[in-house]
Amino acid sequence: MRTRIQEPRSETKEKRKAKPRDFTVAKPRAATAVRDDAAFPLAKATYALSVHDPRELPPPGAPEIAFAGRSNAGKSSAINTLAGRRRLAFVSKTPGRTQLINFFTLGGGSYLVDLPGYGYASAPHAVRDHWKHLVGTYITERTSLAAVVIVMDSRHPLTELDLTLIEWLRAAQRPAHVLLTKADKLSKQAQQVTLGKVRRELATLYPGATVQLFSSLKREGVEEAAGVLSRMVAGKNKAPPKGE
Repeated sequence: MRTRIQEPRSETKEKRKAKPRDFTVAKPRAATAVRDDAAFPLAKATYALSVHDPRELPPPGAPEIAFAGRSNAGKSSAINTLAGRRRLAFVSKTPGRTQLINFFTLGGGSYLVDLPGYGYASAPHAVRDHWKHLVGTYITERTSLAAVVIVMDSRHPLTELDLTLIEWLRAAQRPAHVLLTKADKLSKQAQQVTLGKVRRELATLYPGATVQLFSSLKREGVEEAAGVLSRMVAGKNKAPPKGE
């Protein structure tokens, strides 16, 4: 009888001791999430305007993080996942559907900018030329542009048009971060092989550019991407305007 009474008391003491340890481990993660959200609050993204001509761009001001990517690479899905929204950026099964620069205001005094997709073979030459003019002008001349996120399908990275965009960014000295999307379509081993290959090639093509794996379906890489974008915005806020 004494043994049965003493054993439950012993287990209760162990559980009580375990609870404080579990609670204190969770605190640092919550604090980090708050800091990232404050720097670049994607969850507060709100549509502002769309631009079809570089002359219609709003006056430069708050830092802008632009997303660019080959059509069907998962750019809109990545934006929606990072913002925690379903249809912030339009997701279409038809490549090249978005042919405008779309601006979204963020609560922290910055902008998320969705650039038109590229690489859709069925589009007329005039539409492709328009993309080059619109996106090329924005990347090379926009003084408030803090960085560009290049969205690539992890199964088909560094296409010819990806390389063209990287060259534009290198020439304009724009910070770049690559999201290798649809990583869930690859095995864990294939993911690491692809990540290593792209990282090595970027070291030659554009030293300083960063890269990570990302999956909108499984929400993998979200915290890493949010942290990188927050640091890019913070860096733009500290840096003097281009040309000064």
